[in-house]
Parts: sequence; structure tokens; C-alpha cells
Amino acid sequence: MMSRSSLLKNLSRPLIQPFAEFFRLEAASGILLLMSSVSALALANSNVGIARYFPQVWDSVLAVSVGSMVLTKSLSHWINDGLMALFFLIVGLEIKREVLEGELSSVRQAMLPLVAALGGMVIPAGLFWLINRHSPTAGGWGIPMATDIAFALAIVTLLGDRVPLALKVFLTALAIVDDLGAVLVIAFFYTPAIDIRYMLGASGVWLMLLLLNRLGVRMLSIYLMLGFVLWYLTLKSGIHATLAGVLLAMVIPFRTRLTDPDAVQLQLGTMQRRIQTNTMAPAT
Repeated sequence: MMSRSSLLKNLSRPLIQPFAEFFRLEAASGILLLMSSVSALALANSNVGIARYFPQVWDSVLAVSVGSMVLTKSLSHWINDGLMALFFLIVGLEIKREVLEGELSSVRQAMLPLVAALGGMVIPAGLFWLINRHSPTAGGWGIPMATDIAFALAIVTLLGDRVPLALKVFLTALAIVDDLGAVLVIAFFYTPAIDIRYMLGASGVWLMLLLLNRLGVRMLSIYLMLGFVLWYLTLKSGIHATLAGVLLAMVIPFRTRLTDPDAVQLQLGTMQRRIQTNTMAPAT
């Protein structure tokens, strides 16, 4: 006789299977991002039905407490400071793989996206300042510096195999460097005050993670737990918390003790998939 769990599994399979097959597609994330963007634009520019409540959604407050530590942020801040930090962690891992054994493994190969990113920051900021230098908006020169990496990668993902791997890596590396530059500009030119105590604490945690890397520690859970502490201290310091995602990606070990490049690639891919699974688990 079929058990209740088996019966439920068989009944739900026709409903779940199409979604499972969709999310196996490489372009699934890009399609979802574009659909969400179109929906957000429609809701933001309408005042009919549920659209009238759309602006208030982002001001909803969500509090998370661990013991005596309480972190209270609006929904928009949780997305910008929390989910975007996870996004930069995953993208940072991808860039690290290319730096170790891929398209950016030599200085000559890495210089092109680095120089392009610097140009992508300096030139837009300079043009903005030249046009607005005598107006009250002159102080917004940092706004055009950042590249929207999520949209850029979504478009590339939608194109699939028609986009060469080298171009994907170049665009990803360019956007990462560009966005890090924008984060640093925000930290040093637009942040009212930086809490030195939290910044020193974040620096100490990152050095501890680096030491674990050098000692050959391979337990992913340790890096993720200390990475959460790094993210919290970075957030409280006043610096944009997405920086913590990139810093964590830098210290997570990918190299094995073997010298075989295939073994390095295998471990890197496995580590990245595990992080993606762990970070996506609460949402499923």
C-alpha cells in the first residue's frame, strides 16, 4: 500500500516538474530578473489596484535578533545590503575561479577589464561633473560610476552559448571592479560617518579568515559563519555591506593540495554550488 508521503509526492510531481525544469535552464535567472523588472516598472508607474501600495512595501520594517544583537532594517535595505552581498559573493567566486585557472589567470589578461572598469568610472563621473559643475546637483558625480551588473549578466545569460566565454568573463570582471570602485567612493565621499570600531572589527575578522585559508582549513561552514560576522560588522561600520561578499569570496579556499588543474576546477565548482545551495535554501 502506498504511503501518504509517496502519494503526496506523486500528486505534486506534475505541478513541480515544470518549475524544476525551468530553473535548470541557464537563462532562468535572467528571465526572472527581466520579468520582475517589467512588473516593478508597471507597479511603480501606476496607481490602480495593488500598485497604490507598492511604494509602502519597501518601507516595511523587518527585524532580526540573535541574543542581544538586534538588526532592524527596511525591506529595501535588506535587499540592498543583504541579498546583494550574497550576489556579490557568488559573482566574486566566479571571478576568483577565472583568476586562478581561467580567462584572467595572467596579468596581461586581467589588465583589460581592470583598465576598462577604471575608464567606466572616471569618464562618466567626469562628464557628469562637467555638465553639472555649476548646479546644486554637482555633488552627484558618484551616481553614474556604477554598472548595473545584475542586468548586464542577465542579458548575457539570456543569450546563452551565443556569447563567448571570454566576453562573459570580461563583462563580469569589469562590472565587479566598477561596482567595487563605486562602493569605495560611497564609503569615502558620501558616507556621513564611518565607525572605526566596527571597521577594525571587520578587518580583524577578514584577517582571521585569511589565516584560516593559509592554514588549509576547508570547512565551508566556518567561512560562512565568520562571513556573516564580517557582513554585520561591515554594515554597522557605515560601509556598503556588499563589500563583505567580495571580501569573503577572496578568502574562501579553492585550490586543492593537488597540482592537477582539473582537480582545482572540480573543487571550485563544487564549492560554488554548495554556497549557492546554502544561500538559496531559506527561500525554497
